Amino acid sequence: MAYPVTYDVDRPQEYDRLKVAFRLILAIPQLLLVGGVGFLSFGFSGFNANEGSQNFAGSVLSTGVLTYVAGILIFLAWFAIMVTGRYPEALQKFVVMVFRWSQNVQAYVHLQTEPYPPFSGDAPYPLRVSVTPDERHNRLTIFFRIFLVIPHAIVLMFLGIAQGVVTIIAWFAILFTGQYPEGMYGFSVGVSRWGARVTAYLYLLVDEYPPFSMAADPGAEGVRTRLA
Repeated sequence: MAYPVTYDVDRPQEYDRLKVAFRLILAIPQLLLVGGVGFLSFGFSGFNANEGSQNFAGSVLSTGVLTYVAGILIFLAWFAIMVTGRYPEALQKFVVMVFRWSQNVQAYVHLQTEPYPPFSGDAPYPLRVSVTPDERHNRLTIFFRIFLVIPHAIVLMFLGIAQGVVTIIAWFAILFTGQYPEGMYGFSVGVSRWGARVTAYLYLLVDEYPPFSMAADPGAEGVRTRLA
Protein backbone atom coordinates (compact mmCIF):
# COMPACT_ATOMS: atom_id res chain seq x y z
CA MET A 1 0.00 0.00 0.00
CA ALA A 2 1.18 3.50 -0.83
CA TYR A 3 1.83 5.88 2.05
CA PRO A 4 -1.25 8.10 2.60
CA VAL A 5 0.76 11.31 2.05
CA THR A 6 2.13 12.14 -1.41
CA TYR A 7 4.45 14.94 -2.51
CA ASP A 8 5.27 15.29 -6.21
CA VAL A 9 6.36 18.21 -8.36
CA ASP A 10 7.97 18.58 -11.79
CA ARG A 11 11.18 20.59 -12.12
CA PRO A 12 10.37 23.93 -13.81
CA GLN A 13 11.92 24.24 -17.25
CA GLU A 14 12.54 27.95 -16.82
CA TYR A 15 12.41 30.56 -14.07
CA ASP A 16 11.79 34.28 -13.99
CA ARG A 17 15.22 35.31 -12.70
CA LEU A 18 14.05 38.67 -11.38
CA LYS A 19 11.37 36.99 -9.26
CA VAL A 20 13.86 34.37 -8.09
CA ALA A 21 16.24 37.14 -7.00
CA PHE A 22 13.54 38.54 -4.70
CA ARG A 23 11.85 35.22 -3.86
CA LEU A 24 12.06 35.57 -0.06
CA ILE A 25 10.71 39.12 -0.13
CA LEU A 26 7.81 38.07 -2.37
CA ALA A 27 7.07 35.18 0.00
CA ILE A 28 6.74 37.34 3.13
CA PRO A 29 2.90 37.61 3.01
CA GLN A 30 2.70 33.83 2.74
CA LEU A 31 5.27 33.29 5.48
CA LEU A 32 3.29 35.50 7.83
CA LEU A 33 0.21 33.35 7.27
CA VAL A 34 1.51 29.79 7.14
CA GLY A 35 5.28 29.96 7.51
CA GLY A 36 7.51 27.97 5.22
CA VAL A 37 10.96 27.80 6.77
CA GLY A 38 11.57 24.36 8.15
CA PHE A 39 9.17 21.55 9.10
CA LEU A 40 7.32 21.14 12.38
CA SER A 41 8.09 24.75 13.24
CA PHE A 42 4.94 25.37 15.24
CA GLY A 43 5.93 22.67 17.69
CA PHE A 44 9.47 23.87 18.25
CA SER A 45 9.25 27.68 17.88
CA GLY A 46 8.81 29.13 21.32
CA PHE A 47 8.42 32.59 22.76
CA ASN A 48 11.37 33.90 24.73
CA ALA A 49 10.19 36.52 27.20
CA ASN A 50 13.72 37.94 27.51
CA GLU A 51 13.80 38.92 23.84
CA GLY A 52 10.21 40.10 23.69
CA SER A 53 8.44 41.13 20.53
CA GLN A 54 11.47 40.79 18.24
CA ASN A 55 11.74 37.07 18.92
CA PHE A 56 7.97 36.66 18.65
CA ALA A 57 7.93 38.39 15.25
CA GLY A 58 10.65 36.07 13.99
CA SER A 59 8.73 33.08 15.28
CA VAL A 60 5.55 34.20 13.50
CA LEU A 61 7.47 34.76 10.25
CA SER A 62 8.91 31.24 10.33
CA THR A 63 5.76 29.54 11.57
CA GLY A 64 2.80 31.59 10.38
CA VAL A 65 -0.32 32.79 12.15
CA LEU A 66 -2.58 30.13 10.66
CA THR A 67 -0.10 27.39 11.54
CA TYR A 68 -0.20 28.57 15.15
CA VAL A 69 -3.98 28.28 15.00
CA ALA A 70 -3.66 24.82 13.47
CA GLY A 71 -1.34 23.86 16.34
CA ILE A 72 -4.04 24.77 18.86
CA LEU A 73 -6.64 22.79 16.91
CA ILE A 74 -4.32 19.78 16.74
CA PHE A 75 -3.93 19.96 20.51
CA LEU A 76 -7.74 19.92 20.87
CA ALA A 77 -8.00 17.10 18.33
CA TRP A 78 -5.53 15.07 20.39
CA PHE A 79 -7.98 15.08 23.31
CA ALA A 80 -10.93 14.31 21.02
CA ILE A 81 -9.13 11.33 19.49
CA MET A 82 -8.12 10.01 22.90
CA VAL A 83 -11.82 10.01 23.88
CA THR A 84 -13.59 9.07 20.64
CA GLY A 85 -10.89 7.62 18.38
CA ARG A 86 -11.86 10.13 15.69
CA TYR A 87 -10.49 13.44 14.44
CA PRO A 88 -13.29 16.06 14.55
CA GLU A 89 -14.17 16.74 10.92
CA ALA A 90 -14.18 20.55 11.14
CA LEU A 91 -10.76 20.61 12.84
CA GLN A 92 -9.35 18.08 10.39
CA LYS A 93 -10.52 20.05 7.36
CA PHE A 94 -8.81 23.23 8.57
CA VAL A 95 -5.58 21.43 9.51
CA VAL A 96 -5.40 19.68 6.12
CA MET A 97 -5.93 23.01 4.36
CA VAL A 98 -3.12 24.67 6.33
CA PHE A 99 -0.91 21.62 5.78
CA ARG A 100 -1.30 21.82 1.99
CA TRP A 101 -0.92 25.59 1.95
CA SER A 102 2.28 25.50 3.99
CA GLN A 103 3.73 22.79 1.74
CA ASN A 104 3.06 24.99 -1.30
CA VAL A 105 4.87 27.89 0.35
CA GLN A 106 7.82 25.74 1.38
CA ALA A 107 8.12 24.45 -2.19
CA TYR A 108 8.09 28.06 -3.44
CA VAL A 109 10.72 29.19 -0.93
CA HIS A 110 12.94 26.22 -1.79
CA LEU A 111 12.65 27.11 -5.52
CA GLN A 112 10.91 23.83 -6.34
CA THR A 113 8.07 25.72 -8.03
CA GLU A 114 7.90 28.86 -10.14
CA PRO A 115 4.32 30.24 -9.84
CA TYR A 116 3.37 32.23 -6.76
CA PRO A 117 1.41 30.05 -4.30
CA PRO A 118 -2.34 30.66 -3.99
CA PHE A 119 -3.62 32.02 -0.69
CA SER A 120 -5.33 28.72 0.01
CA GLY A 121 -4.48 25.07 0.47
CA ASP A 122 -7.32 23.96 -1.78
CA ALA A 123 -6.45 25.81 -5.01
CA PRO A 124 -4.51 24.09 -7.85
CA TYR A 125 -0.72 24.42 -7.75
CA PRO A 126 2.22 22.68 -9.52
CA LEU A 127 3.05 20.93 -6.24
CA ARG A 128 0.87 17.83 -6.06
CA VAL A 129 0.61 17.22 -2.33
CA SER A 130 -2.21 15.20 -0.85
CA VAL A 131 -3.07 13.48 2.40
CA THR A 132 -5.63 10.76 3.01
CA PRO A 133 -6.58 11.04 6.69
CA ASP A 134 -7.52 7.95 8.67
CA GLU A 135 -11.14 7.66 9.75
CA ARG A 136 -10.26 6.04 13.06
CA HIS A 137 -7.03 6.39 15.02
CA ASN A 138 -4.96 4.23 17.30
CA ARG A 139 -5.12 5.94 20.70
CA LEU A 140 -1.83 4.44 21.88
CA THR A 141 0.22 5.88 19.00
CA ILE A 142 -1.65 9.18 19.27
CA PHE A 143 -0.75 9.42 22.95
CA PHE A 144 2.97 8.99 22.26
CA ARG A 145 3.02 10.70 18.84
CA ILE A 146 5.40 13.52 19.81
CA PHE A 147 7.97 10.98 21.03
CA LEU A 148 7.57 8.68 18.03
CA VAL A 149 8.63 11.43 15.61
CA ILE A 150 11.89 12.18 17.43
CA PRO A 151 14.05 9.88 15.23
CA HIS A 152 12.66 11.59 12.13
CA ALA A 153 13.16 15.04 13.66
CA ILE A 154 16.84 14.32 14.29
CA VAL A 155 17.45 13.11 10.72
CA LEU A 156 15.42 15.93 9.18
CA MET A 157 17.31 18.52 11.20
CA PHE A 158 20.50 17.59 9.33
CA LEU A 159 18.73 17.08 6.01
CA GLY A 160 17.09 20.48 6.43
CA ILE A 161 20.49 22.13 6.83
CA ALA A 162 21.70 20.38 3.69
CA GLN A 163 18.54 21.43 1.84
CA GLY A 164 19.15 25.03 2.85
CA VAL A 165 22.68 24.91 1.44
CA VAL A 166 21.39 23.30 -1.76
CA THR A 167 18.71 25.99 -2.10
CA ILE A 168 21.30 28.77 -1.82
CA ILE A 169 23.51 27.12 -4.44
CA ALA A 170 20.48 26.59 -6.69
CA TRP A 171 19.49 30.25 -6.24
CA PHE A 172 22.82 31.36 -7.72
CA ALA A 173 22.61 28.69 -10.44
CA ILE A 174 19.16 29.88 -11.51
CA LEU A 175 20.27 33.52 -11.59
CA PHE A 176 23.18 32.64 -13.89
CA THR A 177 21.75 29.78 -15.98
CA GLY A 178 17.98 29.92 -15.47
CA GLN A 179 17.98 26.27 -14.39
CA TYR A 180 17.84 24.39 -11.09
CA PRO A 181 20.49 21.61 -11.32
CA GLU A 182 18.56 18.36 -11.68
CA GLY A 183 20.39 16.34 -9.03
CA MET A 184 20.07 19.10 -6.45
CA TYR A 185 16.42 19.52 -7.32
CA GLY A 186 15.70 15.85 -6.72
CA PHE A 187 17.43 16.02 -3.33
CA SER A 188 15.47 19.09 -2.24
CA VAL A 189 12.16 17.55 -3.29
CA GLY A 190 13.05 14.35 -1.47
CA VAL A 191 13.77 16.17 1.78
CA SER A 192 10.48 18.09 1.49
CA ARG A 193 8.61 14.87 0.75
CA TRP A 194 10.04 13.23 3.87
CA GLY A 195 9.20 16.30 5.94
CA ALA A 196 5.64 16.44 4.58
CA ARG A 197 4.99 12.84 5.64
CA VAL A 198 6.34 13.42 9.12
CA THR A 199 4.38 16.67 9.45
CA ALA A 200 1.12 14.95 8.52
CA TYR A 201 1.94 12.22 11.04
CA LEU A 202 2.61 14.79 13.78
CA TYR A 203 -0.58 16.65 12.84
CA LEU A 204 -2.40 13.39 13.73
CA LEU A 205 -3.80 13.08 10.22
CA VAL A 206 -2.40 9.60 9.58
CA ASP A 207 -1.46 6.69 11.84
CA GLU A 208 0.97 4.88 9.55
CA TYR A 209 4.54 5.53 10.67
CA PRO A 210 6.43 7.59 8.04
CA PRO A 211 9.11 5.88 5.96
CA PHE A 212 12.72 6.87 6.48
CA SER A 213 12.97 7.70 2.80
CA MET A 214 12.99 10.59 0.34
CA ALA A 215 11.59 8.43 -2.45
CA ALA A 216 8.13 8.96 -3.89
CA ASP A 217 7.48 5.24 -3.44
CA PRO A 218 9.83 3.88 -0.75
CA GLY A 219 8.59 0.33 -1.31
CA ALA A 220 10.10 -2.43 0.79
CA GLU A 221 13.05 -0.23 1.79
CA GLY A 222 10.85 2.23 3.65
CA VAL A 223 9.94 1.77 7.27
CA ARG A 224 6.19 1.28 6.79
CA THR A 225 5.26 -0.23 10.12
CA ARG A 226 1.68 0.39 11.10
CA LEU A 227 1.65 0.45 14.89
CA ALA A 228 -1.53 -1.26 15.98
